[in-house]
Amino acid sequence: MAAELQLKELAQRKVLLAPGHRLCAGCGAPIVAKMVLLAASDYPVVAASPTGCLEVSTCISDYTAWEIPWIHSAFENAAATLAGVETMYRALKKKGKIDKEIKFIAIAGDGGTYDIGIQSLSGAMERGHDLLYVCYDNGAYMNTGIQRSGATPLGADTTTSPAGSVIPGKTQRRKDLTKIMAAHNITYTAQASPSHWSDLLKKVSKAVSMKGPKFINVITPCHRGWRARVEDTILLARLAVQTCYWPLYEVENGITRVTYKPREKKPIEEFLKLQGRFKHLFAPENEWIIKQFQEDIDREWERLLKEESLYA
Repeated sequence: MAAELQLKELAQRKVLLAPGHRLCAGCGAPIVAKMVLLAASDYPVVAASPTGCLEVSTCISDYTAWEIPWIHSAFENAAATLAGVETMYRALKKKGKIDKEIKFIAIAGDGGTYDIGIQSLSGAMERGHDLLYVCYDNGAYMNTGIQRSGATPLGADTTTSPAGSVIPGKTQRRKDLTKIMAAHNITYTAQASPSHWSDLLKKVSKAVSMKGPKFINVITPCHRGWRARVEDTILLARLAVQTCYWPLYEVENGITRVTYKPREKKPIEEFLKLQGRFKHLFAPENEWIIKQFQEDIDREWERLLKEESLYA
């Protein structure tokens, strides 16, 4: 695929996640999955997903929305499952039984990636399997009742970190899984957002064209868990980028490059105030959390810019 993706060309491609699935209206996950498959559609693709919103809503009994070969794995082992398929493919290709250039993509939520599935993901990356792992990060275990995960941000109200008189929501910072994966010294690591569709598509296109292990983390708003309006999915994804809560960058062969720099970095309140999971933070006794949130973002953004400047 050319570096500059043309919207007219993309519009003519077949959408490989069919309509009629049971994901919520306004869910960010099918938007991300469609974009990923669209960008990878120059090649035959085999995909895998662990248990989660995307899996349970796109494959119900005998019915599936996937227009490609797709495997449902247990919550903890999508990366291991796909690594096994990729290994079998290489063996059959070596024997001359397969001559196609097939790509392998895992698409999983943050619960099955940051927490339950990190062991199999880390193993697949460390062993160097030629696959792309895409995490759609909605910041909690949305499928099983909106419980906090390692991706849940500081102060968020979830069913297992409830905001009340005892605790003001989640008391821990979110895990920076993108940096953790980059520390594996893999071929390619990136963060992306469906609000910046061209950036996301370019990153997926680049990743599938490269050999070796790749990881892309995509912010994926969930209006149910975030207690936001159904129609605000892309707006929230955009605000996550514009506030630098979710900076867009890539690490290619160890070199960091920021792929989008806001002209005017917005305060984190702009992102938080549209989500019911953060409404308690605007009470006087909890405003210190917003201050801490902003300080964390500012520090990490400056650190990211310094990492980029090392290779400028």
